[in-house]
Amino acid sequence: MPFSVIFDKFSSRHGIIYTIKTSIYKMNLHQRTKLEIKKLREHVEKRLTQNDAAHDFEHILRVLKNATKIARKEKASIRMITAAVLLHDIVSYKKSDPRSKNSSSVSAEKARETLQRYDFSQDEINIISDAIRDHSFSRGITPKTLVGKILQDADRLDALGTIGIARTFAVSGAEKRPFYNSDDPFCKKRTPDDKSWTLDHFYKKLLLLEKTMNTRTGKIEAVKRTKIMKKFLDELKKEI
Repeated sequence: MPFSVIFDKFSSRHGIIYTIKTSIYKMNLHQRTKLEIKKLREHVEKRLTQNDAAHDFEHILRVLKNATKIARKEKASIRMITAAVLLHDIVSYKKSDPRSKNSSSVSAEKARETLQRYDFSQDEINIISDAIRDHSFSRGITPKTLVGKILQDADRLDALGTIGIARTFAVSGAEKRPFYNSDDPFCKKRTPDDKSWTLDHFYKKLLLLEKTMNTRTGKIEAVKRTKIMKKFLDELKKEI
């Protein structure tokens, strides 16, 4: 008889009542899900050991914190959101690498391949993979699914605020990029060029992110974090 069948069996010989409820079956499904997410998390952590400080496993954990908060407000699947976040930077080329703009697409394909080994349906894999492909700023796309919108918001929040400032300068150091253009540090009279100067990245991308958020929770947090970055730039203007 299958394990999932509800039955009560009384054994007078031993004086024991055997009761197997559907709740036990459900609990085992929940435990199996937790175990699979744990394995997926361990797999990702090992893969990201060589990533730069702005895209390491700590970045993944911060994005997961953001995404979980948003998902609860939006009543989205925590399980699918978690998988999408864990795998969204599974392939991360350095910003100076010509392949950098394709990182999200390659990560999406790697995620699709990886999730085949876990207990996700094909429809779920498609949703997660598409969310990863479309989350990046360089693609200029608004994701179609709730999972995609939440992943995009959560990842962009980690580019803002004090952690966003830290990550920006971490990438700058890794790329040996100067902090600013000495003739026009704050892009007053020129088009921002963040391939050449670090501060230009604020004007080319970071200060624009709050207007691209998809969820109400994401928008509220983005406004707060953008104010922190503007305050930083105001203070920096007094020092250079």
